[in-house]
Amino acid sequence: MSSYSPIGPVVGIVGAGQLARMSQPPAIALGLELRVLANSPEESAARVIVDTRIGDYRDLDDLREFAKGCDVITFDHEHVPTDHIRALTAAGHAVHPGAEALVHAQDKAVMRERLTAIGVPCPAWARVSSPEQVAAFAEEHGWPVVLKAVRGGYDGRGVWVCRSPEEVVEAFATGVELLAEAFVPFERELAVLVARSPHGQGVSYPVVETVQRDGICVEVVAPAQGLDQEDAAQAQRIGLKIAHELGVTGLLAVELFDTPNGFVVNELAMRPHNSGHWTIEGSTTSQFEQHLRAVLDLPLGTPKMTAQVVVMANLLGGDEPDLFKRYEHVLAHDPGIKLHFYGKEVRPGRKIGHVTALGSNLDEVRARARHAAVYLTTGEYT
Repeated sequence: MSSYSPIGPVVGIVGAGQLARMSQPPAIALGLELRVLANSPEESAARVIVDTRIGDYRDLDDLREFAKGCDVITFDHEHVPTDHIRALTAAGHAVHPGAEALVHAQDKAVMRERLTAIGVPCPAWARVSSPEQVAAFAEEHGWPVVLKAVRGGYDGRGVWVCRSPEEVVEAFATGVELLAEAFVPFERELAVLVARSPHGQGVSYPVVETVQRDGICVEVVAPAQGLDQEDAAQAQRIGLKIAHELGVTGLLAVELFDTPNGFVVNELAMRPHNSGHWTIEGSTTSQFEQHLRAVLDLPLGTPKMTAQVVVMANLLGGDEPDLFKRYEHVLAHDPGIKLHFYGKEVRPGRKIGHVTALGSNLDEVRARARHAAVYLTTGEYT
């Protein structure tokens, strides 16, 4: 346990992944102290944040002990039990986002019910408890049917695109609670990141395009190309409306399907998000600084972009455990590329970092980001 005395407000982050890790530089600049609750000292943020406490986010006693001395509590992930968050609030701790907001990112059925009630465009959906109910849903909405774990899914995990009753049976064999959604024939996937403070100030970042592979985001293009000004504003209004109606405090990422008939909301996240990593270099105020400002109820920063085009490419682990020896080529080849590694052990398919390129021409900026990402993860040239 750390013995030093903080000299600024203390923001406690439950979870010690890369989101908490990337919150440290803006916290230093703002004069804040970060404290993280980690499962082990080997976690990403625990390696770089001095005030790291070891504990279990599922244990209320560990959470109560962690919260002592924090000015505000926030989250690196959405997995803290909702009742534990309510208990912290009842004990007088400032928690952002609060339980009544965060439950919409924890429970997909609760999220769909609430978004439907406030008139946000969603896919047709239903709670289902048997393959027979899914078959009835498919009779009305057609195949394929998308089955989602009500709780716990992320990065493509807990999602089954079922094209037959046999595949539905396989999904139910997992034993998790499921909901069914109609398959949305989208043209591309977009995301809008907004921030809202406890006193109600809100800002929206530009709408971005996200490129997915096997349920994992591999590339983000900011701003989304070919999106007219009114459509972009509509997407931002959707994000701000959800943040207001759900009482979100902090960041809210809204993942959208872009369809011929308009936008459809896919998922929500109430924390810094992979679709916003480009903001570290690509925005005047990064999403990590913005989240810290929001949860402390400070005035929010401008989301204005620092370049005409920004492309972020995720680095997914491959067969090479030591990527540092590939730095020299990437940095020499492109002095303007920005590298971010998360301090994680390399495993195939695992997000271990990202690269960001900025410029004025999409094709050129995208090629630079892809070259760096491919070389770092495979050792091959694009």
